[in-house]
Amino acid sequence: MIRGVRGATTVEKDEESMILSATEELFHTLIKENSIDPSQVASLFISVTPDIRSVFPSKALRNFKDWKYVPIMNMQEIPVENSLQKCIRVMIHLNTDSAQQEIHHVYLNRATVLRPDLTEKE
Repeated sequence: MIRGVRGATTVEKDEESMILSATEELFHTLIKENSIDPSQVASLFISVTPDIRSVFPSKALRNFKDWKYVPIMNMQEIPVENSLQKCIRVMIHLNTDSAQQEIHHVYLNRATVLRPDLTEKE
C-alpha cells in the first residue's frame, strides 16, 4: 500500500545554504523515523512558501545515497494570508505495510505550529 509521509521545516532567511541544510535535516529525520528505503518511494513532492526562491530544496537530496531515481517535484505553496513564512513542506509517497497511525510525520523548527497534534510528545 502507498502511504503519505508528511514533514515540514522552516528557515530564517532565503539563503541556499540554509534551505539545503534545513531540507537535509528534515529528510534525515523522516528517513530515520520511518525506516525509509528509497527503492520503496513512489514519488516525492516538496513545496515552499513564495518567499523561498534561492534554490530548489530537492537539490539537498543529491547528497542522499540511492535517491537518484526517486521522482521529485518542487512547487510553490498557496500564498494564504498570515500563514507560516519561509516554510518547506514535503510529502513522500511510500510503499509500506505500516498502518496509517504507525507513520511518523516530522515537523521541525517553527513548522511545529502546523500540526501540534503530531509534534507533541505523549
